[in-house]
Amino acid sequence: MGSRINFLLILGVLAAILIRMSVFTVDTREHVVKFRIGRIVASNYSPGLHFKLPFFENVSRYPNRVLIDDEDSRERFLTGEKKNLIVNYYVNWRVVDPAQYYRAVRGDETTAELRLSAIVKEGLRAAIGRRTLQEVVSAERTELLQEVLTQVQDGSPALGIEVVDVRVKRIDLAEDVSESVFSRMRQERLAVATQLRAEGEEEYVRIRADAERQRTVILAEAYRDAERIRGGGDARAADIYASAYSKDRDFYAFYRSMQAYRESIGGAQDVLVLQPDSEFFQFLQNQVGATD
Repeated sequence: MGSRINFLLILGVLAAILIRMSVFTVDTREHVVKFRIGRIVASNYSPGLHFKLPFFENVSRYPNRVLIDDEDSRERFLTGEKKNLIVNYYVNWRVVDPAQYYRAVRGDETTAELRLSAIVKEGLRAAIGRRTLQEVVSAERTELLQEVLTQVQDGSPALGIEVVDVRVKRIDLAEDVSESVFSRMRQERLAVATQLRAEGEEEYVRIRADAERQRTVILAEAYRDAERIRGGGDARAADIYASAYSKDRDFYAFYRSMQAYRESIGGAQDVLVLQPDSEFFQFLQNQVGATD
C-alpha cells in the first residue's frame, strides 16, 4: 500500500513537472519565439498562456519596448566643405519582428545596436556630407534628422527592428575647425560693426546738415520778419513825426537845430569850422540879435 502511494506521488510530481514544461506565459512587455530542435516554429504570440512540447521545444524572450542606444555615440563626420564635425547622437528602437531579430543578430541586443549604429552612421555621413557647416547647425537640422531617420528606417527591417527616432544631442567642432569658424565669426561681426558705424555716421551727417539748413532758414526768416517790422515801425514813426511837425514848421526847424547843436558841440573837444553867418547858427544869431 505504501509503495503504491509513493508511486502515485512520484507520478504526480512527474506529471506536474511535465505540465510545467508544456506551458509558458507571454507578457505584454515582451516578444516570445518558440523553437523546435533549434528551428523557429512560431513567434507571433499574444499575451497569455501558451503550450509547447516538453524536451523538444523551448522559447526565447525579447523586450517589447522602446530601447535607447546612447553609449559612446560621438562620431566624426565631414561636411560638404570638408570640415570635421563631432556629432553626439542617440537612437530609439524596438523589436517588431522577433523571428527576424533572432535570425539577424541571434537575439543579442549588443549586436543589434552595433548593426544599427552602422546604419545610423552611414545615414548621418551621407546627410551631413551634402550640407555646409552652417546648414548642419542651423534650422535645417530637423530636415537632416528626418532624412537620416527615413534612411535608417528603410534599412532596419532586415534586423527585425523598427527605429522610432534618431536625435542629435550635441554637435562640436574639431579644434582646427573651431578656430577658423570663430575667426570668421569675428570678421563677420567686425564687418557688421563697421557697416553700422558707417550708417550711423551717414545718419549723423544727414541730421546735422538738415539741422543747419533749418537753422539758416529760421534765422533768415526771423531777420526778414524783424526788418519788415522795423521798417513798418520806422514808417509809422516817420508818419507820426511828419504829422506832428507839419502843424508848426518853425518849431520843427527850431527843434531840429537844437538837436544838431547838442550833437555837434556837446563835447569838450569838439571843433567846428564854419562861417559865422552860416545857416547852421541862425537860431544862435537870432538869440544874440534879440539880446542886443
